[in-house]
Amino acid sequence: MEPLIGTVMVYTTWPGLVEAEAAGRAIVADGLAAAVNILPGIVSFYRWHGEIERAEEVVMVFKTRTDLAEAVAQAVRARHPYETPGVLVLPVTGGDPDYLDWIVMETDA
Repeated sequence: MEPLIGTVMVYTTWPGLVEAEAAGRAIVADGLAAAVNILPGIVSFYRWHGEIERAEEVVMVFKTRTDLAEAVAQAVRARHPYETPGVLVLPVTGGDPDYLDWIVMETDA
């Protein structure tokens, strides 16, 4: 059975684990996301102002409702040290129905 409310994952990267944990905990505590996964130790290469940059970063993946995606993105931007933080909203097209329902339940106002 599909949940009545859609779910998404919000993907972003951070420069360090301490900052990522603080932001992730706050966003989940505020009820904007049911959970966040924090994956330290990634290496990113990206083009910035015409140059190829390398950075060691932390990936964060929030699980939330579709209607809260913009609020999560705004909360990330408000806490983020980057001039242009990467924030992607990824639709969830399937999954365990009980898990999807849990995401909705844990973010229900």
